[in-house]
Amino acid sequence: MEPLSVKNLGIAKTWLACFNEHNLENLLALYDEQAIHFSPKLKVHRPETNGLIKGKTSLRDWWKDAFQRLPELQYREVSLTADEHRVFMEYTRIVPGEPEMNVAEVLEIENGLIVRSRVYHG
Repeated sequence: MEPLSVKNLGIAKTWLACFNEHNLENLLALYDEQAIHFSPKLKVHRPETNGLIKGKTSLRDWWKDAFQRLPELQYREVSLTADEHRVFMEYTRIVPGEPEMNVAEVLEIENGLIVRSRVYHG
């Protein structure tokens, strides 16, 4: 049987691929129905959330808006570190015309699905 840390690395790699393809449905398939997501970008673009959203419907709305606003948005993997409960991802946010941004994101995983994610900007 494959160790959970290896499975969780696979989830993170799939997450990055789906995000870069802007494949919203496959991205959402990685999440639990009640997943919680925190991002500083949410605080900026949706201040009423205070940076925190819950559930796939909210995730869908957030990422659909992001993909429409930033059609060339890409994340370049820097580093992935996983154990049986989480993945720590480091990536570079790339949007033409904007400075590149260093990002760290933690995906907490239970039963093969992301239940919580937190984004940190460098």
